[in-house]
Amino acid sequence: MSGAVRRVQSGSPWEESFGFARAVAAGDRVLVGGTTSFKGTVLYGEGDPYEQAKVAFTSALEAIGEFGLGIESVIRTRMYLTHVRDVDAVGRAHQELFDAVRPVSTLLVVEGFVDPRILVEVELEAFRG
Repeated sequence: MSGAVRRVQSGSPWEESFGFARAVAAGDRVLVGGTTSFKGTVLYGEGDPYEQAKVAFTSALEAIGEFGLGIESVIRTRMYLTHVRDVDAVGRAHQELFDAVRPVSTLLVVEGFVDPRILVEVELEAFRG
């Protein structure tokens, strides 16, 4: 694969103020950083961890799509939740999307996010070898 590093922005307001990219391709890997269910300034699925997880993973998949990759390329996912009560809802969203792919996965419960309405944040890693 190409040795060049390529970055993709999503338009998140935090990308500019924090100085980060939504996704970075380096070598055979494409990494997608913390992705929520925000699209621009609109939070989708407010109060619904299942919907937030689906929207966040869909946005993360769109980011790897910028590199010509699809869901079959995903090798790792990470899910960060603010409440343990949401584990089943977020797990169901993950299974619906990734059941056929079966990436290695980590789920963590965290203290909170930059906006208290965010219940779920996700990351993924894809392989383009």
